[in-house]
Amino acid sequence: MYHAKAYAAVNARSPLAFSAIPRRDPAEHDVQIEILFCGICHSDLHQVRDEWHSVMPTVYPCVPGHEIVGRVSRVGSAVRKFKPGDLAGVGCLVDSDHTCGECQAGLEQFCPNAVLTYNGQDKHLGGVTYGGYSDSVVVDERFVVRVPTHLNLAGAAPLLCAGITTYSPMRRWGVTQGKKVGIVGLGGLGHMAVKIAHAFGAHVVAFTTSPRKMEDALRLGADEVVISRDADAMRKHAGSFDFILDAVSAEHDINAYISLLRRDGNITLVGAPEKPLPVAAFGLILGRRSLSGSPIGGIAETQEMLDFCGKHNLTADVEVIPIQKINEAYERLLKSDVKYRFSIDMASLKSH
Repeated sequence: MYHAKAYAAVNARSPLAFSAIPRRDPAEHDVQIEILFCGICHSDLHQVRDEWHSVMPTVYPCVPGHEIVGRVSRVGSAVRKFKPGDLAGVGCLVDSDHTCGECQAGLEQFCPNAVLTYNGQDKHLGGVTYGGYSDSVVVDERFVVRVPTHLNLAGAAPLLCAGITTYSPMRRWGVTQGKKVGIVGLGGLGHMAVKIAHAFGAHVVAFTTSPRKMEDALRLGADEVVISRDADAMRKHAGSFDFILDAVSAEHDINAYISLLRRDGNITLVGAPEKPLPVAAFGLILGRRSLSGSPIGGIAETQEMLDFCGKHNLTADVEVIPIQKINEAYERLLKSDVKYRFSIDMASLKSH
């Protein structure tokens, strides 16, 4: 065991502050990674403040971070996929049971015994796992992915959550060239969804409540932008979409978007509003439309996504910050004051 530098919260009301955390020494199948960048996901804020207590209560101290990009520093004796010096990534999972039907199907994200990158059960050291707001991490090689070497690493980090969360449902619902795809919301998830849908060759329509985001949506790859408060603009697209990805976490009218689907069209939720969304049954029944949700993808699909992003040179739009500004970044995140994702430069930890 060794101790790594990190930033941790000691309770739901405390700011994140410098800490030393235990990490296991690499076992035969483990990869030790020097973390270079870690993206900030909105779920980090929820977990740090124990806002999901009824579903997954936070155990303190809590070290968030599941959008990890770094360089391999050590490998176990049985590791064959990685060697020291390789660029590597770690997303939302660091382990699973490997034996259930979900794992056998390459869908580790649905494993009943999946271990989250932070605030999960640590079977090696006891207690909980600690995430990427740290200078290093040790992970089973089966949960480590290769990062294309030519990508901007600060922008590549959010691909490990925002990238796979938007890529996976598009693959699931067959987004390809010639399909008409809507993206609802232009935040951390939505901006990646626009980029990925565009790279798939779809006709991309971005929906936003803010006219100020129109120019940005077009820059990111949207073919059209619709201001969702404009009823006439919405009606013009009625019954025309093959697929809509809804990335909004605030309360909104889901029925307005269901009506835009063509027959057999699907709308998938990746945003998670706090309150249930009322759904009008006839909106689904009359067009044989479907409404679904989607989390992250499995490890193989995450690698597929990274390779796809490497091929199309896709990364998140990020604002790079030192770890010392993490609490300020959280406050800005609450105000949606970032375009479109924060990425922490972990070199800043060396000053501690």
